[in-house]
Amino acid sequence: MLLLALDTATPAVTVALHDGERVLAESRQVDARRHGELLLPAVDRVLAEAGRKLDEVSAIVAGVGPGPYTGLRVGLVTAATFGAALDVPVHGLCSLDGLAHASGLTEPFVVATDARRKEVYWARYQPRPSPDHHPSASGSAAPRLITRITEPAVDRPADIAEQVAGVPAVGAGALLYDSVFTGVRRDAPEHQSAGALAELAAAKLAAGEELLPPQPLYLRRPDAQVPANYKVVTPK
Repeated sequence: MLLLALDTATPAVTVALHDGERVLAESRQVDARRHGELLLPAVDRVLAEAGRKLDEVSAIVAGVGPGPYTGLRVGLVTAATFGAALDVPVHGLCSLDGLAHASGLTEPFVVATDARRKEVYWARYQPRPSPDHHPSASGSAAPRLITRITEPAVDRPADIAEQVAGVPAVGAGALLYDSVFTGVRRDAPEHQSAGALAELAAAKLAAGEELLPPQPLYLRRPDAQVPANYKVVTPK
């Protein structure tokens, strides 16, 4: 298996290549305004670093959000285009799950990313029981899997303060609102990593788990809306 993973649901434009055993190469650039400009060069970069060709890719995984409309669709449209061109499956994973997997936490925790508008995208997680942690075929320990125990949500931090106070928290949203996410772990990843997303996807696929369809998880409507009292003008 050669898995190409990408995510543009957060300010991080991130791409990775995974061979079913390990991450071969990864790129991550944090720039909330240049997703479309940075993504394809990042794909070229990780392929070159790994010494592999695009037509060797056997599956694609894309972060489906939650995230802002414009950035999120860049990654999903790119993943769909690669999937169609290469005739390979395209899988989706919740972007919050990638951050959770990268956290390394061994206790219940929350992940929160910046949703703008003074809101956060967030969800609760807990590590899976230790019996699931078996050696991989290569002899190394298999990636520790996590379980998301709530659906992703978008909320104002003040509205969830009682639910998250003191709970270990990771992500840019938790750092931004650390007066609410008082258990924020500053040593944990702030932004998404396609390497973590790829590792999680590879582990789930190896375990026979079904991944999400590559459909965007927006949680709220796009900013652009038709005016409520829009007047249609027709020629006389």
